[in-house]
Formats: sequence, structure tokens, C-alpha cells
Amino acid sequence: MPSTSFAIVLGSVTPPGRLHAAIAAASTRASARHPGLEPQLLDLAELTIPFADGRPPEGDTAHVIDRLTNAGAVLFATPVYRGSLTGALKNLLDHVPVAALRDTPTGIASMGASDHHFLGVERHLRDILAFFGTLTAPTAAYLTSRDFADGAPTEEALTRLDALIDTIILLAERAGDAPLGPPPLGAGRG
Repeated sequence: MPSTSFAIVLGSVTPPGRLHAAIAAASTRASARHPGLEPQLLDLAELTIPFADGRPPEGDTAHVIDRLTNAGAVLFATPVYRGSLTGALKNLLDHVPVAALRDTPTGIASMGASDHHFLGVERHLRDILAFFGTLTAPTAAYLTSRDFADGAPTEEALTRLDALIDTIILLAERAGDAPLGPPPLGAGRG
């Protein structure tokens, strides 16, 4: 994979917290394990993404779509909100054209206060990523409060994130440019 072709979308719009710390640490570790890999963090807390209303994307929205279009792999990370992904991440995905993510290896990382909602984000985000026709890693990484000590991710939490990132990087290396199955219905027929 060319450098800077791994995008990480952090779907929280709150100030950096534990999920941000875990994703940042995992990103640094990924760079050390994969020479030439320069993960790009697209932190929705630092970007202005207007409501998806059908207008052509511009500004930060166009920038993020460009990064996703050119990424060889994408990690989507979000806290659990109301048993699902954040509205900010869903809004961003509503802007993204199907072609931008089609056949792209993707991974899902989420964080909740307890194990109670561990499948919420994964279930909903998998459905959305299937709409785009992504190649989504078979398992996701889920973090809870117990995966942190003094605000820093534990080694066990980072090991799970490492395994997820390594999987989507491997998928990117092996997938090549061949289409992955028939076009998703979201691409239209024609």
C-alpha cells in the first residue's frame, strides 16, 4: 500500500477522550509495524461537515471524501450513542458516494461504557458499509471503560486494535484492484 493510504475516521464530535487516545496509540503502533504506512486521522471533532442535504460537497466534506476515495483501507471508530454509531458519522457517510468506498477494506472500532451495547455500532455500521460494497473485516474491536487505566488504553485493548488494523491492511494488500463481487445495489443498475 502506498503511504498515507490508510484513513481513520473518528466519529465523535466531543473533545478528545479515551477513544481518541486509543485510536491515536493504535495508529502510531500500526506505523511501526507497517513501514511506509502513514495513517491519516480524520477527526470529526476537528472538521465541519454540514448536514447531508443533496448539495455538492465542499470544504471539509470534500476533503474527507477525497481521503476516503484515495484510501487503500479505512478504519471507522465511534463511541456508542443510543445503541448505535454517532449521528455525526452517519451524516458523513450520507455525503459519501458509493464509488468512494466500493471494494475498500474497512474495519470497525467502537467504545461503550459497558459490554451491554457491544453489537450496536457493529450491526448498524456493517449494514451501512454493505450498502457501499466495502470489504469489512469479519470481526470488530470494542472497548469499554475497563480497557483504560488513567485515561490511557491498556496493552490488551491496543492488541485488539492492532489485530483489527493488521487485518484490514492485509485485506488491502491481498484484494488488489479486482472488483469484489457484483456491484452493491447502492451503486445503481445500469
